[in-house]
Amino acid sequence: MDTPPELEAAVDDRDDVTITKREYGTEQVIAVDFGPTGAKPSLDVVEGTAIVVVDGQQFEFDIPAGASDVTVNDGILTITN
Repeated sequence: MDTPPELEAAVDDRDDVTITKREYGTEQVIAVDFGPTGAKPSLDVVEGTAIVVVDGQQFEFDIPAGASDVTVNDGILTITN
């Protein structure tokens, strides 16, 4: 599973945001940490599109094919397949 390019482009210019990709056996996880600023992202999913709003900025991206879960917990957006 690849990181959605729209998500990479949206956070590319922000130094406080990190994107990591991990594999645990057959499970792949993409995690987006919105930084130590106490940012509290909110998530809405509409017809295969994830909409994340954090610090007044909105990021939209297509949920990757095969993704089974998209969540936000403790300021971290997680995409799992």
